[in-house]
Amino acid sequence: MCVFRLLEKRDWYGYELISEISKSIVISEGTIYPLLRRVKNDGYVTTYIKESQSGPPRKYYKLTDEGKNVSKQLTTEWVDFADKVNKFLESR
Repeated sequence: MCVFRLLEKRDWYGYELISEISKSIVISEGTIYPLLRRVKNDGYVTTYIKESQSGPPRKYYKLTDEGKNVSKQLTTEWVDFADKVNKFLESR
């Protein structure tokens, strides 16, 4: 869900996604790259290569329209789940 939310705002390359998400939660390359491969295979993202001024070309990830729909769905489900958990915790 975090990857989808970031990709809603702009295109990112893999290491950049890891760095941004790592500012808030612990995540590793071993988590992100397989996820990116899977969502690309599912048609939720496309990729393109862009030259870098500070190293080799980078593979950027771009959310597809289907990916945008999935992102909205995941966000809705998460908010609903978090609300229910919070209500449960408050009632105890």
